[in-house]
Amino acid sequence: MGFFEKIKTIFTDIKIQHTVFALPFAVMSAFLAAEGVPELGTLAWILMAMFGARNGAMAFNRIADSKLDRLNPRTKGRALPAGNATAKQYWFFLIVSSVVFLFSAFMLNSLAFILSPVALGIVFGYSFAKRFTSLSHLWLGVAISIAPVGAWVAVREEISIESLILGAAVVFWLVG
Repeated sequence: MGFFEKIKTIFTDIKIQHTVFALPFAVMSAFLAAEGVPELGTLAWILMAMFGARNGAMAFNRIADSKLDRLNPRTKGRALPAGNATAKQYWFFLIVSSVVFLFSAFMLNSLAFILSPVALGIVFGYSFAKRFTSLSHLWLGVAISIAPVGAWVAVREEISIESLILGAAVVFWLVG
């Protein structure tokens, strides 16, 4: 299998189509923070940041769960446990995705860049939270709430009460 086939396998495995799940929260927040239409460049970097963070988090999750996935009939067909991709390929994909996220944050503003490692820590942390807490959906909600808070930071270079309310709404929506 060639390079592009491996990338396609990873994209399929991490369900790249689900990347759009958190996009509405980020886009809505960007429009609210801008009090209208945000600058096109800002919106583009927000979308790139979302793409990088989400895909990096999914790759990390697949790496973290690969041994458990081998034992689970529902997940043993995923690319890593099935042998359709290697951990090295996933780590490469994870690093590239994380660099895309970090560079996008850098291009947005200094606060976005300063907070970007914290955001990655939270989204990567979900992969382990589900092993030690019954509140993993709360962790996932916080991870997804980074989208509206981060988009607000991208537009205004501040964390405001409004952005935190948007983030809390996402957490409560996800947790139910």
